[in-house]
Amino acid sequence: MTDMRDAASWIADADRVLVTAGAGLSAAAGFDYTDQERFAELFPVLHQAGLRARYEMIGRDLPPEYLWGFWAVHTSDIRFNPAPSPLYQQLRGMVGDRDYFVMTSNVDQLFSRNGFDTDRMYTPQGDYGLYQCLTPCTREVWPSEPIIRAALDAYDPGTGKVAPEAISTCPNCGGQVFLNVYAGAWYINDHFQPGLGRLNDWLAETRESGDSLAIVEIGAGFNTPGVIRWPSEQLARALPNARLIRINRDHADLPDDLVGRAFPIPANAGDAIAQITSLSGAFE
Repeated sequence: MTDMRDAASWIADADRVLVTAGAGLSAAAGFDYTDQERFAELFPVLHQAGLRARYEMIGRDLPPEYLWGFWAVHTSDIRFNPAPSPLYQQLRGMVGDRDYFVMTSNVDQLFSRNGFDTDRMYTPQGDYGLYQCLTPCTREVWPSEPIIRAALDAYDPGTGKVAPEAISTCPNCGGQVFLNVYAGAWYINDHFQPGLGRLNDWLAETRESGDSLAIVEIGAGFNTPGVIRWPSEQLARALPNARLIRINRDHADLPDDLVGRAFPIPANAGDAIAQITSLSGAFE
């Protein structure tokens, strides 16, 4: 298949839509972890130290005052920024009134902040909006916005540091804390499991009903292919009425066994969604 209209018609004709999304979608929405210019703007001290992009900070071991300086600014920018995302809103419009579900490795909650129902989402990698004990001494998690705001209030952009007294500790044991995202064996995911249960029920209903399903995979590459990319392929194989649309600027290739039931779109997510949206009107 070589015509974008085929992908648009698959989505327009589908009874149900499963959106599976990786980092490429949020990057296209303006939150690109490889953006060197934005990194220099937000983190001048780290830039002067030779670092060039946010992705270099993931998992980096830093003194707590620098660590929380970075995460306070980063999380405020990507998770608690109140501005709407035109791209995510356009994607919501593309899904329209069809029965849908979302599975995403992104931890920024840009889906729920732009019109997608939180009860129709599964986020296996976590949420920047929560934090947890690093031990962990409890399975409980807490809203992170208060501790992020406190760190920002004590952040000095001239040094890149947060005042030590503003670094939060576990409300239960007083130990170290971190954002509730998958970054180690300490990750607590209990509260995300109901979302997985709802997704599995929805997929079972899709199979039993015989409804056609468009799996729209966006920006899921090979950093963690077992989270989004490979499950999208497996679902396309397992559900007889499913078709996969893979939007990926650099890695749109498809397995041979899905040829004819999958459509590769080697393009930026924003460009692809705009094209599909413009074409979808022809099938309504």
